[in-house]
Amino acid sequence: MAIYDEEFGEITVRRSKLARAVKITIAPNGKLRASIPFYAPDFSVKRLVGQNRAELRQMLDERNSQNIYRDNQQIGKSHALIFKTSTSDQLKITTESQCVVVNIPKSKDPESPEIQSAIREYIAKILRKQAKSYLPRRVEYIADKYGFNYDRIRFSHASTRWGSCSSSGTISLNIGLMNLPHELIDYVIIHELCHTRQMNHSDKFWGEVKKYDPDYKTHVAQMKKYNPGI
Repeated sequence: MAIYDEEFGEITVRRSKLARAVKITIAPNGKLRASIPFYAPDFSVKRLVGQNRAELRQMLDERNSQNIYRDNQQIGKSHALIFKTSTSDQLKITTESQCVVVNIPKSKDPESPEIQSAIREYIAKILRKQAKSYLPRRVEYIADKYGFNYDRIRFSHASTRWGSCSSSGTISLNIGLMNLPHELIDYVIIHELCHTRQMNHSDKFWGEVKKYDPDYKTHVAQMKKYNPGI
């Protein structure tokens, strides 16, 4: 279920047995989502949004401050973002060759939450496709080169982490890695592969990382310039 808000666009609504009150959070795609008790009426979400617009704007601004999409921005390794002003009153996003073309109505602010959320959702699909094409081959290459074993790879677009490794050897990689320089992608892959040997961040773990990425401290510092959120 979803509701539409003039300012924030589509808000996903999920009814939960565990919810005790209406709660609004930000989904990984940058859109608002609401969790409500089964007994709560649908209008309770609209009412909460209306009463807390300033707080929601601030929450979105903080979440997206480093991820405002703008004209001529590079998307991953193979696409560019192009903004065009449209006479239509409907936002339209298409892929033309290697360009993501965003046709924005004249009446809309390109940096508004509604427009940015739509762009972010579309870009997530582009980055996921790039990630599925590149990252498994790169992980396999590095693992074979250094003798690592892992179970499988899965993809995410978590807003707080670049990757993770489970105790069973499943490596999760953020599709936002495709926005990073290649040497930082390799650092994240090596970092997660090292977790197949050391499931912690002990001195032994960092010793493993250093074996395969002698410049890892430089890469750790460089990673701070980037935001894992899409």
